[in-house]
Amino acid sequence: SVTRSQTNGAEDALVGNVNKLTVSPPGYSGAPRKGHLVFDACFESGNLGRVDYINDFEFDLFIRPDTCNPRFRVWFNFTVENVRETQRVIFNIVNFSKTKSLYRDGMSPVVKSTSRPKWQRLPPKNVYYYRCPDHRRNYVMSFAFCFDREDDVYQFAYCYPYTYSRLQHYLASLERKHLPYLWREQLGLSVQQRRLDLLTITNSGQSLRLHKEKKLVFLTARVHPGESPASFICQGVIDFLVSQHPVAQILRDHVIFKIVPMLNPDGVYLGNYRCSLMGFDLNRHWQDPSPWAHPTLHAVKQLIVQMNQDPRVSLEFYIDVHAHSTMLNGFMYGNVFEDEERVQRQAVFPRLLCQNAPDFSFSNTSFNRDVVKAGTGRRFLGGLLDDTSYCYTLEVSFYSFMTAGSTAPVPYTEETYMKLGRNVARTFLDYYKLSNLIKDNRPLHIQRYNHVSHTTSYSSCCCKYMRNDLFYFHPCGHYNVSLNIPLNYVLLLNVNEIKPVTRN
Repeated sequence: SVTRSQTNGAEDALVGNVNKLTVSPPGYSGAPRKGHLVFDACFESGNLGRVDYINDFEFDLFIRPDTCNPRFRVWFNFTVENVRETQRVIFNIVNFSKTKSLYRDGMSPVVKSTSRPKWQRLPPKNVYYYRCPDHRRNYVMSFAFCFDREDDVYQFAYCYPYTYSRLQHYLASLERKHLPYLWREQLGLSVQQRRLDLLTITNSGQSLRLHKEKKLVFLTARVHPGESPASFICQGVIDFLVSQHPVAQILRDHVIFKIVPMLNPDGVYLGNYRCSLMGFDLNRHWQDPSPWAHPTLHAVKQLIVQMNQDPRVSLEFYIDVHAHSTMLNGFMYGNVFEDEERVQRQAVFPRLLCQNAPDFSFSNTSFNRDVVKAGTGRRFLGGLLDDTSYCYTLEVSFYSFMTAGSTAPVPYTEETYMKLGRNVARTFLDYYKLSNLIKDNRPLHIQRYNHVSHTTSYSSCCCKYMRNDLFYFHPCGHYNVSLNIPLNYVLLLNVNEIKPVTRN
């Protein structure tokens, strides 16, 4: 008889992904038949370390821990092929390193197939999150699925993947446009010699000379490689800032934006959740990064320190973009200061963002000086920069958001993540109008669409050109998820009703 696999710590020793692993019933020695599933995670950002056969319909799956650090096991991304039409299965992810999870609140994995390449979330009714006595009462996430096309390869992931190669493709497409206000440079290399890209976006004439009358905004993303929503937000920011949108043009006239879209390229490529190739959580090493162990972080810190020492530069914002595994909506973390006036000023940007983005929650935003966060970018740079600078961590839920008018959580998509990024970008105009850096001397055809002033003492610039439902600019058409997608590209999941199972 087949006995259930035991979670006894052996999964911590997993160091590689499964590679075209055929899982057949015990004792079977012939050629694989249809329905003998083939699992694979040996691809970019893939993660699946082990598969245990329980019966023809059930499999225990083990996440491969982050490289050189067995503590972190959250991200998974794998394919399944050699399926049988109408074959029903239950996959159990049995070795999560976190106990709290949005799976308790209705989150579900995403899936696509070769004939339907648009990612879709699994129906929440087919996903279960519970303590399992067969695995030392660890939390297990089980999901039921019905395969419907034998020739398809199915891919399952924790959240919408955003790979290093996708970023390189996107940045190359921007470069080919030869935009006069966009510069891409290689700030450094990772341990495995992957690019650390730096984008500079501003209207600065013929050179990159920093003009003293311009403010500087610095944004980073993907220091934690499994937090893929951060990349969609970052791309939304970039898309907006390089567009011909009137607000983007005004911002480029007054502000220098420097963006590092992927701070941990090795971790992203390897399919890690939290760490770099060498097992370091880079967001705990800002105080003293090593040029050989943390080269990307070291390069970014050096650049920020150099700009902070330049009297011609006013570095006003640092924002580090993350994704959160237990909370809903977008929200921010900020620092705590003794100066009450600085505390009030620091709350202005999140409040403005809350007015521009219906999925951003100011009530979830908090300001703290937690000692365990001392090595983060927000905390370290908050102490390094002067009192006119503001450092935030921007978080967004892996799962969903609630708005003032919603009665149930609205699951995030790639497009709604990017929409939040666009809202972040346009909020800078509201902020700099409030601080009188930007005067409202726009053309009359833009001014006439101003909304009624907000409760604060400034006139909002939310004109009709700023409505996100009208803004579809995307420089990389291959990934423009806001376009209409043919229905045959959408995976219609589990058309056969799958009833809850009672496990013996």
